[in-house]
Amino acid sequence: MLPQVTDAETKQRQLDRMKRRATGLLVVMAAVFLAAWYLEGAYPWLGYVRATAEAGMVGGVADWFAITALFRRPLNLPIPHTAIIPQRKDRIGRSLGNFVQNNFLSPEVLGAKLRAARLSRRAAEWLREPEHARAVVRQAAGVLRSATAVVRDDDVHALLERSVIEPLKRRPIAPVLADGLALLTVNDRHQQLLDRLVQGLARLVAENDELIRERIREESPWWVPGFVDDRLHDRIVDGIGRTLYGVSADAGHPLRRQLDDLLVGWIEQLRESPEAIARAEAIKQQLLDHPTSEQLTESLWRELKHVLDRQVEAAEHGTPGGLDRGLSALAAAALEDEALLAKIDDWIIGAVLRIVEQHRHEVGQLIAHTVSAWDPDETSRRIELQVGRDLQFIRINGTLVGGLVGLLLHTFARLFAR
Repeated sequence: MLPQVTDAETKQRQLDRMKRRATGLLVVMAAVFLAAWYLEGAYPWLGYVRATAEAGMVGGVADWFAITALFRRPLNLPIPHTAIIPQRKDRIGRSLGNFVQNNFLSPEVLGAKLRAARLSRRAAEWLREPEHARAVVRQAAGVLRSATAVVRDDDVHALLERSVIEPLKRRPIAPVLADGLALLTVNDRHQQLLDRLVQGLARLVAENDELIRERIREESPWWVPGFVDDRLHDRIVDGIGRTLYGVSADAGHPLRRQLDDLLVGWIEQLRESPEAIARAEAIKQQLLDHPTSEQLTESLWRELKHVLDRQVEAAEHGTPGGLDRGLSALAAAALEDEALLAKIDDWIIGAVLRIVEQHRHEVGQLIAHTVSAWDPDETSRRIELQVGRDLQFIRINGTLVGGLVGLLLHTFARLFAR
């Protein structure tokens, strides 16, 4: 089915108006030619006018024929190589499909355009705004929550069992744990984690100072005076605080070295010790075997639905949620890392080019098949409606340029004749 033409009536009026102008100019040239030809005997200088009008008529008629031959047979005469669009519509569709396929969807052109667009930077700048991140989370959570209302829980549990639990059961867990711990030690990340843990413990002790005091009093014998309990509380809290401060302030603290040794020992055991590997595998099987795995999948699915509900409710009330704050923070951090943005762009461009390369011939076939299904006469009329107004300028220019050429030729002929 042919697509509708936007503002068809307006374009039709503009096309008719330009046709009348071009035809009117041709009629004027014909009238001038007849008048000059009739009066040329009495006024020889009218020969220049006659030659101009004659050449203008020839140029105008030639261009009228050429333009009309694109869309229909001029004067309905069966002249060869006319009505080009209706007669060769299918070939035009194939040529157009090949042109788009080879010129617009080529890896060189498409890759350059995608790289110039800097998609990752634009996306990060857009997601950095809290309202945009909130909108993305709201839309994604809404779609997923709608899906959870349709999908049966048993089907999801079975899917998680097949796609998550079973692969985990088959894969040895010790190398994964060893690699994870090794990754944790890169660039002293484990020390940064220890710093956060120390800060959290210090804050936890400060926030629960009265609770610690009460527990000491409850555990202390009845005959111990209260000031002794308070003294004991102060020594315990001060000791914990000094220890935590020492660990936080001293990069060479013994506790940090013990943590290094502990992690290195764990990594070596998980990679080399048969006992540690077997123990890790046994713990994994205990966690993943039925009914523990069933409880795990149910818990994962239930928690996912709760998270989606909370995100949608927070977005509907305009309350910032954890996901949208995290998304905005992630986007802001990405904008500070040009290497990361370049890698993301390379990944996007590579993925798009692979998909396009696999399916771009289908785009050409789609264009060819779509054009082939159009009605020939209606296709011709629609195309003329879109570009016919501009083509009428060719008729006008052909009439005027033809007249100018005729005047120049007649002038040269008279000059050389003398």
